[in-house]
Amino acid sequence: FLMAEARWGKCWNQHGIFQPNKKDKVFNRDDVAGYLQSLNLDEGLAQALYANEAMEACGISQDGIWLPRGASLNLFEATQDALAPNPRLTCRWNASVARLEKAPVGWRLIDPQGITIMTANKVIIAAALETKNLAGSIDVRLPLRPVRGQLSIFSIDEKSAWAPKLPRTAISGDGYCLPAKKLPDGSYQWIVGSSFDEGESELHDWDTSDDFNREQAKGLLDYKEGDVSHLHKSGSFVGVRCVAGDRLPIIGALTQRPGIFLATALGSRGVLWSALAAKLITAQVLEDDFALLARLGFAADLVAALAPARFFAGALVAAPALGAFASNSKPILPSAPKAR
Repeated sequence: FLMAEARWGKCWNQHGIFQPNKKDKVFNRDDVAGYLQSLNLDEGLAQALYANEAMEACGISQDGIWLPRGASLNLFEATQDALAPNPRLTCRWNASVARLEKAPVGWRLIDPQGITIMTANKVIIAAALETKNLAGSIDVRLPLRPVRGQLSIFSIDEKSAWAPKLPRTAISGDGYCLPAKKLPDGSYQWIVGSSFDEGESELHDWDTSDDFNREQAKGLLDYKEGDVSHLHKSGSFVGVRCVAGDRLPIIGALTQRPGIFLATALGSRGVLWSALAAKLITAQVLEDDFALLARLGFAADLVAALAPARFFAGALVAAPALGAFASNSKPILPSAPKAR
């Protein structure tokens, strides 16, 4: 989280995030607070609150965890900033890499017409689901799968019974939402998500996803009696997550193909995982020793857990058995301590 906060600082829209306690779970503030402390999360990062305390802190009358430094990003602005002109970078726009090919020194990047775009000693593949095809071109099979997600943008009339219940902070529970925004005409705009459509990569919006998000909206606000017909659709955003079979990202050097590095399968946590991937892959590309990675918080077991090598043995022999694929919409902090 701290890496992501530092990496995306320019675009970091801090409004806090509240994580409600699961409705079927008993909430003991002291137990949860103790568990948060055991994770080295001080009160500046996470606070266990009863409903009356949460109401005072962030306007949500539910037991749960308040993350005061939680934020959202405008991904258009973030990517524009990341791709801003830099004297040490050369961008090749309107170019598509169809496959990789081993060169006498390094790797050739080949376009769909078979023309070499460039040759490089080191190549970082950060292409979400397209990573599967690019890796396949060098005989590496990766168990990547799409999970479609749709955010719904709802319009709520200022006279609706929903209006006084709309949040002034983000909520992350069974689904998530951004703070409601009051518009000049008095109505409210509220973004709620997200659907999880396993194995789907369709980018058109679906009415069924909007209906799903309306039901999630009721749960987020603990508003069971809410009339979802008051949540008028005014827009949507559809994206496709890339996930791996074990639900962990694939980050690091593809040691069996020297010079190739992967950053993929970030699921629904791309803002967080990408910041970590940038640090890890930079260190590996520059061939820094592990002591530097350790100082950055990369223990050996973490690097191994994320490494492409965990799939490699089966990847070159046969297509992997695709088990149940899933992707969380956000990190979940437990409502009570559990044995680990």
